[in-house]
Order: sequence, then structure tokens, then C-alpha cells
Amino acid sequence: MKKMTAVVALMAVFTLAVCFIILGAISVELMESLEINESQFGTLVMGIFLTSCIVQLLIGPLVDKVGYKPVAILGFIITSASLFLLAYAASFGGALLACILLGVGAMSLNTVGNTLIPIVLFEGKDPARASNFGNAFFGLGYVLTPFLIVFFLKYLNLNYSISLSILGVLVLTFLIFALTASYPQVSTGYKFSMAVKLLSKSAVLIAALALFCYMALEISMGTWIRKLMEQLYGGSANPKAAWAAGLVLTLFGIAMMAGRFFTSTIKNVTAIGTKVISLMALVSLGAIVLMIVANSPVVAIIAIVLAGLAFAPIFPTIVGVTFAKFDSSLYGSIFGIIFAVGLLGGTFVPKFIGSLSVGSTVQQSLPLAAAMAALLFIIALILGKTGKEKKSE
Repeated sequence: MKKMTAVVALMAVFTLAVCFIILGAISVELMESLEINESQFGTLVMGIFLTSCIVQLLIGPLVDKVGYKPVAILGFIITSASLFLLAYAASFGGALLACILLGVGAMSLNTVGNTLIPIVLFEGKDPARASNFGNAFFGLGYVLTPFLIVFFLKYLNLNYSISLSILGVLVLTFLIFALTASYPQVSTGYKFSMAVKLLSKSAVLIAALALFCYMALEISMGTWIRKLMEQLYGGSANPKAAWAAGLVLTLFGIAMMAGRFFTSTIKNVTAIGTKVISLMALVSLGAIVLMIVANSPVVAIIAIVLAGLAFAPIFPTIVGVTFAKFDSSLYGSIFGIIFAVGLLGGTFVPKFIGSLSVGSTVQQSLPLAAAMAALLFIIALILGKTGKEKKSE
């Protein structure tokens, strides 16, 4: 049972990456097709993540109540349908509707994947290590999605509508696995009031603030890296711009994937988790400062890869360290709370960066991302002080 369940969990986080990176991967083509500017594109990004924020608060407790299978099935179906809708949207309104639905599918898969992984990997004994390994497949999605989009657009000469449709079919194949897998039983005594009580737990609240900062960083990078590189190359008129921009987004994903796989080789990551988060927050700050001062594409590429490596262990380690303090029957509710708050950062910060970039450049708007990295470092130090809190039953 655990092997097939693990496969579904890994497919879920892989598909989550597709949802999160897809707008960044087709940003240039979508903006040209719909004739929208950076601020409007930022609104599409906000559409996904604001919806996700609201839905996540409901999906987390729902998993604890009804189980993994129905939520997994729902997630794969809605995500596939959303990709098809986005592919053939003829207006900004149609694209926004697709993004809203994409948020619903993404959060269903997000909760299933990230709450199953700590249970079915490494015998459930090292949640932070398991979360790093599982979320390496999120990194794989970050790698393959922009790579495939560039391959479809530049080498096969397909338009972005057909390219997105292919991804929609891929997600439908994942649905077959979700339908046939077996899942751990959820607690029969779960009550939704339990989720409300978690709001009084300092470990949950501090983890939520940490994810607010982290997701603001990751989603901002995923959304604006292509545009940043295009601008550093002098605009879309430069034939190297589109190719390099897509490649760099892929390198960012590779760095995240590699960093998470590496972290998962370290035994008992949970015990040193808050130190890992603090150190990587500082490295992230340095990488973003390097992007801000970069006067050439090469320097920016180095900074982006460094950021990917630094980002890699932060999210899964925050999740794993937090889960380690509670019973697994509450994982869905805990994840729902901390991820929903995290999504607020991923909703508004990329939008603000886009708005600040109108009439300016993405590079000149990145100090906002640097501020998020600095704040994450401070919060990580506080998170470390909650490490001795008794495990809640």
C-alpha cells in the first residue's frame, strides 16, 4: 500500500509545481496573446494564490475528516480542467477564471501530497527529511515544466495553447494512479473544532509566518525570473532572451530539486531544522542582493541558481519541524493553517513586484523580496525557540 500511496503523494507535489510555475513559464507568450501588462499579469498570479489561500483553510481539515482519496481525485480533475481552460482563454477574464480554478486544484493536491509524505516515507520517523525528499519532486516539476514549455514552443513550434493542453493530459494520467491507490485511514473522531484550537499553538503561528515570507520569495522568483532575464538581455527583440529566460527558470528548478534531494540524505533533519532554515534565509538574502546589483545576465544567472539552492530545504523543513510537534491525525489541519498564511505572501508580494515594475524593471522591484528574506531569518530564530514544546495530542 505504502509504495503506491507514495507514488500518488509524489505526483501530487509534482503537479503542484506545475500549477505554481505555469504562469511564469508562459508569462511572455500569455501577456502578448492577451495584450496585458505586468500589473494585469500579476493579478492572474494573485488569482491563483488568493484562491489557494481561501481554499487551503477548508481543504486541510477536509482531508483530516474525509480522507485522502476523494481530495486527491478532486485535485487532479480540477487541475487538468484548469490547464485546458487557461490554454484556450480568449480574454483576461477567461484566464483569471482558469487561475481561480487552478488554485482549487492546486491546494487539493498540495494538502494530499504534503500530509501523506511524512507518513509514508522513512517510516514516518523523520518528517523534515521525508518532506525534503518528497518536495524534491516539487522541484522536479519546477524543472520539467519550463523546460517542456520551451521545448514545445521553440523546438516543436507549438503554440502555448497546445503546450498547456499536453500538460493537462499528463495530469489526467496521474488521476488513474489516484483512483487505484490505497490510503491510510483518517481518525474517526476528528472534529473541525480541533483545527480552530490549533490557532492558539505558538509553533503553528510562527511556522505560518515563516511560510508567509518563504512563499513570497519562491513564488516571486518563479513568476518574474523570465521577465528579469529578458530585461537584462535588452528585451524580447534579442533572440537570446526567450531561450535564456526559459533555461534559467529550469536551472532554478534544478537547484531546488538538487538541494532537497541532498537535504533528504541527512539523517534526523528534524533535529537541526531551525538552524537549516536560518542559514538558508541568509543565503537567500545574499542571492537576491546579487540579483539587484547584477549588471549582466551571467551574474543574474549565478544569483538565481544560488537562490534555488538556498530556497530548497526551507519549505519542507518548516513543514517537517512543525509536524514533529503534533499527532499525525492533525497534519491536514496544521498544514491548512500554515500554508494558507504562507499563500498570503505568495499572493500579494509577486503582485506588488509586478506593479512596481510597470514603467521600471523587475530588478528595481526586488528589494521587496530582499526584505522578505531578512524577515524570514528573524522568524526562523524565533521558530527555533519553540523546538522544545511538548508534542500535542
